Amino acid sequence: MNNLFKIFTAAVFVAATFSSCKKDLVLKPTNDLTSDLVYANLAGYKQVLAKAYASYATTGPKGSGDSDLGGIDAGTSDFIRLYWNAQELTTDEGICVWNDPGVYDLNYLTYTADNVLLRGLYTRSLYQITIVNEFLRESTPAKLASRNITGNDAAEIAKFRSEVRFLRAYQYWVLMDLFGNPPFITEANEIGVVAPQQIKRADLFKYVESELLAIEPELTPANEYGRVTRGADQLLLSRLYLNASVYTGTAKNTEAVTYASKVIGGTYALQPAYRNLFLSDNDKNNPEVILSINYDGILTQNFGGTTFLTNASINGDMKPADFGIPGGGWGGIRTRSTLPAIFGISGAFTSNPDSRAMFFGDKSSNDDVGVFTDGLRAVKFRNADRNGNPGPSNNGTFCSIDFPLFRLPEAYLNYAEGVLRGGAGGSLSQAIEYVNKLRRRAYGNDSGNVTTLNLDGVLAERAKEFFWEGYRRTDLIRFGKYTDGSYLWPFKGGVKAGRGVEAFRSIFPLPSADVIANSNLTQNSGY
Repeated sequence: MNNLFKIFTAAVFVAATFSSCKKDLVLKPTNDLTSDLVYANLAGYKQVLAKAYASYATTGPKGSGDSDLGGIDAGTSDFIRLYWNAQELTTDEGICVWNDPGVYDLNYLTYTADNVLLRGLYTRSLYQITIVNEFLRESTPAKLASRNITGNDAAEIAKFRSEVRFLRAYQYWVLMDLFGNPPFITEANEIGVVAPQQIKRADLFKYVESELLAIEPELTPANEYGRVTRGADQLLLSRLYLNASVYTGTAKNTEAVTYASKVIGGTYALQPAYRNLFLSDNDKNNPEVILSINYDGILTQNFGGTTFLTNASINGDMKPADFGIPGGGWGGIRTRSTLPAIFGISGAFTSNPDSRAMFFGDKSSNDDVGVFTDGLRAVKFRNADRNGNPGPSNNGTFCSIDFPLFRLPEAYLNYAEGVLRGGAGGSLSQAIEYVNKLRRRAYGNDSGNVTTLNLDGVLAERAKEFFWEGYRRTDLIRFGKYTDGSYLWPFKGGVKAGRGVEAFRSIFPLPSADVIANSNLTQNSGY
């Protein structure tokens, strides 16, 4: 996405001319810069396309202290930070010491409809959907013809439409996975006339599926780095199908295997060194990442994303300069004992034959939620390149590590799980080989290879491969371990030993403010 970064400043200018109408989920102009001026030519459309992508990596048009969202601290309003909190703090992987609003409710799985972090994520996803809807309204064939945009420029804008439809489908997948039954609005809805209708989870599944299938042949196999490709579409379809029984009650494991195989059959390949996936130069020579959110410690500063993941996992005693952040180290998030235990680690961390075990500290157990050193720290993300040089940063805190939203290993593990759940079109022997591809990289040889495989083994492998990347809540729900009392972790349910929680907590509540403001919405069961 390097070319898009070049026009990012212009895109921010465009973004500053619009504001999010939180209630109606639309964009409305706030000055005399009209849509006909913004979308006058191909360059204008690319500026707004850049905003659609940049809204994943920024909190607002004016820098780190600004947010597109109201009612939440700007520093916490970045998409990945909000998504990570919801997907990791509620699981057996992460816990946070900060007593900020909403944090401990996630730590303990005691969240309510007034949780500010969940409201922030819900609003961020809808905001990004709103940007796409506006782009699609302004890029119809009729709109292009009215602006005398024809030929190659019109064809290029048509490609942009497919990309942003993916971005919208992804955000609707997020809302479906986390909130179940959100408000629903597309470019076909009139702006600001009526409040959005609610869509049921199973119906939203059908919509996301239909959008991804429709754009699959339109998306290109290759694109600028950080932009959507056909492989990203196919991997999201595989993920969608793997979770279909959760979303609709009907399994689609054959489809999950089919679309995982499409990704595997593409041009992607494993990055030889696992640790290089999470360094500041992970945008270079990296054929494994299928879609990334691109962060730059100078151009796209905010206190979320990989800046959050790096700084919050480190404190001053850990020599932040060794992690490429000499001015940082916030001491906020660390592991629950159940995560290092999956690697066979108990007590102090020294070394591990599995190179994916990237931890720091001398105590893996958790006795006090409010003490940062009470548990191992995950040091997966480092703002340094492969040679140890610090990544770009204007203050030694902001990080330039791109976040891997989709990676090839997910296709391997989706394939394996889909086969084990009865999906046709694959084989157990191939599933084992795909798992061993990941283990060979992790161990550096065949010593970690497995000869048998079951579902529990796949779940453990997913934890080892994807911890700290926002997969865990979705995985635990699919495996029936998220709320259940038979699988516990420290402080699950708010008690040190852990306890089962109510089954309805597998879906987050809709924010109470939105339910009150929009009479079309019915709160999720249990809240």
